[in-house]
Amino acid sequence: MADHRPAVTGFYHEETNSIAYVVADPTTRRCALIDPVLDFDRACRGTHTQFAEEMVAFVRDQGLTVEWILDTHPHADHFSAAPYLKEVFGAPTAIGEHVVTVQKIWKEIYHLPDFPADGSQWDRLFRDGERFQVGDLDVEVIFSPGHTAASITYVIGDAAFVHDTLFMPDGGTARADFPGGDARALYRSIQRILELPPGTRVFTGHDYQPGGRDPKWESTVAEQRENNTHLRRGVTEDAFVQAREDRDRTLSFPDLLLDALQVNIRGGRLPEPEANGVSYLKIPLNYFHETGCSAIRKSKD
Repeated sequence: MADHRPAVTGFYHEETNSIAYVVADPTTRRCALIDPVLDFDRACRGTHTQFAEEMVAFVRDQGLTVEWILDTHPHADHFSAAPYLKEVFGAPTAIGEHVVTVQKIWKEIYHLPDFPADGSQWDRLFRDGERFQVGDLDVEVIFSPGHTAASITYVIGDAAFVHDTLFMPDGGTARADFPGGDARALYRSIQRILELPPGTRVFTGHDYQPGGRDPKWESTVAEQRENNTHLRRGVTEDAFVQAREDRDRTLSFPDLLLDALQVNIRGGRLPEPEANGVSYLKIPLNYFHETGCSAIRKSKD
C-alpha cells in the first residue's frame, strides 16, 4: 500500500474552520492543492493571501511541483485561492462538471445575465468516474452531490477528500439546505464513499471542534461507518433525510455565503473591476427574508 499512499498535509484556516490540503506523491515529489482558502477581512471587505502563502512556503520548502489545483465544489463560507495559486505555480485548476448547475442557480439569484455559466472559469471539469494522476498516484473522481449539486470527492491512492460531505465522526455530516442541495442525494453520496475500503483515509474540509476539542480532519472509512453521529448503524435513508432536514432548519445563515459564492462561481476570481479600478460584489436584498435567514431556501422553492 505504500506506493498508493500520498503524503497529506492539512492547513487549518481558523476563521472559517476550513482545511486545505497539499497532497503529494512521495516518489515523484509532485502534488495537488485541494480547496485552498483566500483570506477575507469581513470588516473592510478586503482579500489577502496570508493563508495561501503558508501553502506556497510549504510546497517550496518541500521541493514539490504542483500539478493540480483542485476544488471539490464552489464554497459558501470562504473564498477560493485557486486563481492566486495558479498565478504562483502555473498549474491548472479543476472542479466537477456539475459546477454549471450551481452557477446557473446563483446566476439567477445574483441576476447576472451576462455571466457564462459553463464552467469555463476552470481549466478542467471532471466527470464522475474520471481518472487522472498526481505524479504516479492514481486519482478517481466520485460525484458526491447533496451538500451542493456540484460536490465531488477525490480519491487519491488510499485517501478520500470529501470536503463538506462527511465531517469527523463526532461532527456528523454536512448541511444540505443550500439552493441545489438535497439531503437524500447526500445520503446516497455518503453510502458510495463508505463503500471504499475500510482503511481508506477520509479527509474532511471543515472541523467545528465539537465539545471544544482541538481541530481534526483525518478519519477512516471504518471509523465513519462505526462512529459517525449522523450515521448510526442501521439508519435508514428516510430517517437520515428527516433528521438532516430537521437539523438544517435550525442552522443559521452562513456569514459569508452571499460574498463567497459570487466569487467562487467565478472560480475564485473577483468581479471585473469597474472604471475606478475597484471590484464590487452584488448582494441580493430581501431574497431570503421570508425565513429570517434561518433557512437557505426561499419559501417558494
